[in-house]
Amino acid sequence: MRLTQQTNYAVRTLMYCAANPDRPSKVADIATSFGMSETHLFKIMKVLVDANLIKTIRGRNGGIMLARPAEQISIGEVVRAAEDSFYLAECFNSGRKDCPILTTCGFNGVLHEALEAFMDVLDQKTIHDISENRTDLRQLLQIDAVMAAAS
Repeated sequence: MRLTQQTNYAVRTLMYCAANPDRPSKVADIATSFGMSETHLFKIMKVLVDANLIKTIRGRNGGIMLARPAEQISIGEVVRAAEDSFYLAECFNSGRKDCPILTTCGFNGVLHEALEAFMDVLDQKTIHDISENRTDLRQLLQIDAVMAAAS
C-alpha cells in the first residue's frame, strides 16, 4: 500500500506544528520547509481543519496550530482524514461486482485483515511520538531562524 502525497504532507504539517506548539505556524514557512506550494498546503489544511486536527488563527500574527495536543492525535486518524480510499484491490470497492469469485475469494479477507493490522499500528502512534525530538525538528525545519528573521 502506498499513501498519497497529501497524507505525507498532512503528517509533515502536523509535525511542524508539534515542533512549534507555542505560537501559530505560518503557511508560507511550512510550505517552504517542505518544498511544496502554498496552494497545495491550503488544500491539505482544509482536510486537517475539517478533521479537527488543526485550527486556523486569523490576523497579522495568525497561522495554524494543532487543534488538540499532539499526544491526542493518532497517525491513523491523520491517514484516515487525508486518504480518499483504502482499496487494496478492485474488489474492495463495494460498487465493483464483476469478479466471478467475489463471494468466495479468500484474498479479499486477507487484504481486509492486513489493512486492519496496518491501521492498528498507525492508531497506536501519535504526532507526539513521531515529533519527540522537537529540538532537532526545529533546527532541521529552520523554525527558530525564520522566527528570528520575522522579528
